[in-house]
Amino acid sequence: MENKIVSKLQEDKKLLSIYFTAGYPALNDTVKIIRELEKNGVDMIEIGLPFSDPLADGPTIQASSTKALKNGMGTELLFDQLKDIRKTVSIPLIIMGYFNPVLQYGVEAFCKKCEEIGIDGLILPDLPLDVYQDQYETIFKKYGLINIFLITPQTSDARIRQIDAASDGFIYMVSSASVTGAKQGFGNEQTEYFERIASLKLSNPQIVGFGISNADTFKQATKSAKGAIIGSAFIKCLTENGTDGIGDFVKDIL
Repeated sequence: MENKIVSKLQEDKKLLSIYFTAGYPALNDTVKIIRELEKNGVDMIEIGLPFSDPLADGPTIQASSTKALKNGMGTELLFDQLKDIRKTVSIPLIIMGYFNPVLQYGVEAFCKKCEEIGIDGLILPDLPLDVYQDQYETIFKKYGLINIFLITPQTSDARIRQIDAASDGFIYMVSSASVTGAKQGFGNEQTEYFERIASLKLSNPQIVGFGISNADTFKQATKSAKGAIIGSAFIKCLTENGTDGIGDFVKDIL
C-alpha cells in the first residue's frame, strides 16, 4: 500500500501542513485537534512530541512543549491517544520531535508502534543523514515510515542533492536560519533561496516551514514549493482560543 504522504504529494494542489504539540493546550486535546484540522481541509498534520530541550524551536513552540510535558504528555501516552486515530482520520500523519525520546523508547519499538497506529513519517531534525543511513534506514523502511530531512538557506547544493537522493517523501525546507516563529512576510534573501532550490530541479517536492503564519506568507512560500507548514501561528491560535478557533484559523489561510 502506498504511503499516505506519497499519495498526498501527487495531488494537484498546494498543500497545507499544520504542526501542533501533542498534549497542548490540554493533555487530551490531541485527537480532537487532529480531527478538526482534517475536517477543515488541512492536507497533512505534524504531531509534535514534546521534549525538554527543543533547540530549533522558537518561544511559542517551546512554551507549548513545556506545558505539554507539565500536563503529563510522553511517548507512551501519545501512542495510546493515537491508537484508534485511523478509524476516523485519513490524511497523512507525521510525528515530529527530537531523536532522544525515540532512542529512549527503542528505535525499532518506536517505528513498529508508528506502523501499528498508522503514522506515515517522522521528522527528527537532530538525527544526522549519515547516522540515519548507517544505523536506522532499514528499520524505518521495514515499518513503512518516511524520514523527512531538513534543509536551510545555509545547506550547500551538494548536501541538498545528497538529502534529495536519500529522501522518498518531501524535503522540509526551513525558510531561514533562525528558530521557528511566525513572520509577517519573506524578504529578498528568502525569495532568492526559494528560487535557488526550485532551480535545482530536485526529485522530491519541497514543503516550506518556519515563518508562515497567514494567507500571504502561505502564498509566498508555495510559489515555488509544493506546500507550507504552519506551527507557531497555529499554537498561538490554540493558546488564545483553545480548540474552538481551529476552523476559522484554517479558513483564513486557505
